[in-house]
Amino acid sequence: MQTFNDDGTTLETAARPMRIQRAALHDKIVERLHDLITEGDLKPGERINERELADRLAVSRTPLREALRVLAAEKLVTISPNYGTFVTRMTRQEIHDTFELMSALERFSGELACLRITAGELTAIREAHEAMLGHWQRHDLPAYYHANQRIHDLINRAARNDALRQIYLSLNRRLHPLRLSSNRSEAKWRRAVEEHREMMAALETRDGSALGALMERHLLEKRDAVLADWTDD
Repeated sequence: MQTFNDDGTTLETAARPMRIQRAALHDKIVERLHDLITEGDLKPGERINERELADRLAVSRTPLREALRVLAAEKLVTISPNYGTFVTRMTRQEIHDTFELMSALERFSGELACLRITAGELTAIREAHEAMLGHWQRHDLPAYYHANQRIHDLINRAARNDALRQIYLSLNRRLHPLRLSSNRSEAKWRRAVEEHREMMAALETRDGSALGALMERHLLEKRDAVLADWTDD
């Protein structure tokens, strides 16, 4: 037997928008937590104060905890019973190995993208590249990084390989904070911009071998930049 509201809708129908809204809230919290970790507001090894973080995000602790469980599955945070939740701090060996694997994935993405990219996808990458250069000229590192990652993401999408896509997304989430931090030096940031210009030139000519090699080198140089300042505490 169905129960009706005053407006004639069933309780089941009325509940649907609430579920959608809850899902949207969950996704927003996860996205915001990603940003806080990537941009260094929540630092590696830091203990997360759920009450303070919930107040900061203007949400209750229940959806926050649900979002933290998502980040735990992504290995971005570590939930320890009786101790709390901490931002995961990778070891030097983990950083070395993850960047090494990611560099191979980036190379493969570039090679496949040059074979499979559409005109529309290339236009989107050009636009992201121009936006990235604008953020660099304004010294807006967070905005630069988001545009930068959009370029890499679009190239990976253009590769059209679902298995590659899944592994790429999983690994890249762990490297976001480190990839951003590798550009905090002005010289390293300028070098990264020059490398992106070279990558765009290779993509424009569909030179998969050149683009793949550039993307692999780009990631390995970021690895070296991160490890130069990293210690296992």
